Amino acid sequence: MSDDFPGWHGTTIIGVRKGGKVVVAGDGQVSLGQTVIKGAARKVRRLSPGGYDVVCGFAGSTADAFTLLERLEAKLEATPGQLQRASVELAKDWRTDKYLQKLEAMLIVTDGRELYVITGAGDVLEPEHDVAAIGSGGNFALAAARAMMDSDKDAETVARDAMAIAADICVYTNGKLTVETIEG
Repeated sequence: MSDDFPGWHGTTIIGVRKGGKVVVAGDGQVSLGQTVIKGAARKVRRLSPGGYDVVCGFAGSTADAFTLLERLEAKLEATPGQLQRASVELAKDWRTDKYLQKLEAMLIVTDGRELYVITGAGDVLEPEHDVAAIGSGGNFALAAARAMMDSDKDAETVARDAMAIAADICVYTNGKLTVETIEG
């Protein structure tokens, strides 16, 4: 990832698994350098290859993320119901393919049972404490969500409250959320 890429710092995505549900929430802000270009983008999507639902959130370049989502969908079609295998296959391709290596994005993916962060470094990470977060405000959202996991709040409330905290701290994150819930 190059340091002069102005669009890299532009979002926060969180995934929270609690009470038999996984919620993925993402803010809507798209920034180019110090300018907000759009305030209500959808960075959380539901894929349904072959009737198998997967929720994905992305941070980074939108075009790069869509390329990765298309590749993930193809991997899921080739390995129905096997999110881990599809994620590992995507990460391997991303790491070794010369074209894909240039993509600047990260993904959070879940089928309601499994929850992963997929990176261009070839990582498929299963988060500890049932919370994953990526993007410029990811560390703020992660810390806030982890602090709420032992509370009576459900997964969606934890995700929304953590995103609100991140939006208050990170200038590249806003409070206009897209939220998708999937049951395990």
